[in-house]
Amino acid sequence: MTNALLVGVDLGLPHFDDGLDELAQLASTAGLNPVARMTCKRRAPDAALFVGSGKAQEIKELALLHSASEILFDQALSPAQQRNLERLLEMPVNDRTMLILQIFAQRARSHEGKLQVELARLQYLSTRLVRRWSHLERQRGGIGNRGGPGETQIELDRRMIGESIKRTKERLEKVKKQRHTQRRQRERNHIFNVSLVGYTNAGKSTLFNALVKARAYAADQLFATLDTTTRQLYLSDGEAQACQISLSDTVGFIRDLPHGLVDAFAATLQEATSADLLLHVVDCSHTDYPEQMTQVQSVLADIGAAEVPQLLVFNKVDALPSDQQPRLLQDIFMLDGMAMPRIFVSASTGDNLEGLRQRLLQTAVQAAPPSLPLTFLPVNA
Repeated sequence: MTNALLVGVDLGLPHFDDGLDELAQLASTAGLNPVARMTCKRRAPDAALFVGSGKAQEIKELALLHSASEILFDQALSPAQQRNLERLLEMPVNDRTMLILQIFAQRARSHEGKLQVELARLQYLSTRLVRRWSHLERQRGGIGNRGGPGETQIELDRRMIGESIKRTKERLEKVKKQRHTQRRQRERNHIFNVSLVGYTNAGKSTLFNALVKARAYAADQLFATLDTTTRQLYLSDGEAQACQISLSDTVGFIRDLPHGLVDAFAATLQEATSADLLLHVVDCSHTDYPEQMTQVQSVLADIGAAEVPQLLVFNKVDALPSDQQPRLLQDIFMLDGMAMPRIFVSASTGDNLEGLRQRLLQTAVQAAPPSLPLTFLPVNA
């Protein structure tokens, strides 16, 4: 296992992770072993090395002390900064963006998920063609073998990456059309569509499995699942009627989610934008859950899903200390100046899942226009 040194630079932003805990989780998920951490403060990033020459030398010494063979930055590095750091430190340097891309590549299982990750990876690499590949300095010129060093090879690589990006986009466009056809079918059947969204590792897949008795992969790790799974959920009030809704589990969000991934996963995230209701799953036992909620709202705004009604599902209530247990299992929570309904549950223990089912039934019935009733089933169906 590769030993990695974690580096974070406090630029005065409110979401800076002093302990680099999330970066350590990302590194472990990617198969790396975080052996040491270093943080520093700067008013602005250094144009050449991001941290400045003095701090870069300290990073090198600390990496040698702990036998680290790779450096991971918690912020995005420019191609020039990454290349300069690698030359100075004499070891691979990667940033948060590349680490997330690597995890997504490991986790993707479906054809659609692999296409989305491949598109994001190609778009990221297209800006880093002059990073560390020495073969880019070679050129077999024409008559006389003259020409700028690496010119032909770089242009060739850019053209190949450009063609790969074009092909991948075309394949993803077909996937979008397929998903659009599936959504139109659900709309014709007047099925109420619900999508699970939330910060990664908030327990979305565990909640999904508990509600629909599915076997979607769920684990206590970041980005345990990337592929959207949709199942039908049958709800009943036990008296007069029961209804069928469509429930979709989507990819988790994270702070500073690379824009390339947001664009690449447009086909998957479109399930959220076209939903009738978003179940915003929150790990209420996490010390920084308000910031995680803010990050989720930011991504929802980026993909055009900010106006979709939300039900806040505060999950992992069983992990809260006794003095922090909620007095009411359902109430109203103020988020960004907006009053949103909230319900407390535990997907792992099943606490209050029946309350969530009844709330979904009420919401689906209330949202159905009189002219387009929901798909209802007999209670004994």
